[in-house]
Amino acid sequence: MRKLRAIPCNFFILLSLALLSACGGGSDTALQSYRHAEQGAYAASISADATIAVVSSVTNGITVWELDTNTKRYVWQHQGDGSNLVVNIHIAFDNSYVVTSDREAFALWNLNTGEPEGFWRIDESTIRDIAVANQGRGILVGRSSGQVMFFEPQSGRRLEFLGHTEKINSIDLSPNGFYALSGGNDYVAYLWDTRSGQVLYKFDHSSRVTKVALDDAGRYAFTADSKREARIWDLTTGKEVSNLNYLERQKIFSTAVFSSDGKYLLTGSPAKRLNLWDVESGNEVGEWRVAPREGTKPQTAVVYAVGFRADQHLVSESSSGLAEFWHYQTN
Repeated sequence: MRKLRAIPCNFFILLSLALLSACGGGSDTALQSYRHAEQGAYAASISADATIAVVSSVTNGITVWELDTNTKRYVWQHQGDGSNLVVNIHIAFDNSYVVTSDREAFALWNLNTGEPEGFWRIDESTIRDIAVANQGRGILVGRSSGQVMFFEPQSGRRLEFLGHTEKINSIDLSPNGFYALSGGNDYVAYLWDTRSGQVLYKFDHSSRVTKVALDDAGRYAFTADSKREARIWDLTTGKEVSNLNYLERQKIFSTAVFSSDGKYLLTGSPAKRLNLWDVESGNEVGEWRVAPREGTKPQTAVVYAVGFRADQHLVSESSSGLAEFWHYQTN
């Protein structure tokens, strides 16, 4: 087994559409928008409480934004003064730490001090996705080799999950760091225990699994493939709760998050769309379209991150470099 090489920090819808308009509606015009990346963004993450956004920009490194006031808290450089190539970002549920990565290395940042607390390079395969637990106690790294690594920075403990046989596309981690969800090109998503590597549930799909997400309260999991299966699972029983209802023959999700009350799932796509879904029925209850970056062809944008704010408002961060705020209404 190859060892991690630590680097000093200073290097551093079926026909249910009638229901849609009745409940949530939608719009192509945001209530409010802020420019967070002048030349566009490579990646972004929004905190669970939707008060913080971390954006990897084409020209200005990694910026931490306070969404309530639209002010910069920190500006970080993942690898010193070199070009910014960060394509993965995740904020811990308790807003304590952020993990960032390019294809070859990942870094852990303290959100209270703004300082980096570690930088590690992986030589054997490229990084596909990352996640971090509360207080930075564990970091999950999905790789192109099909392996998923759970790493504890303080103790140096490293567990390799070998359940997948092909490339990992998406991972997520419970706030306490005890449970991981991973999906890959082998048509499977696994929920597994990071303390033992034991598989708790196996979720089968008919094509490669492109997106997974855990409910932070531990009630549900979301797994979506590259064709028509986008399923919500009950983590108490392992049984399917719903399969999202949509008319497209194929729908890809770039991000997904559950509401704090567990009633809704909010997703983003590589084609500008923001969609709100009812967890129990799988029906869509609203759709919005983010703004593309001016001058780009085709006129589109990838929705990198979404979040639920207070007073029935949503927020999104996209490749256009904009933070956009939306209103939704439910029954």
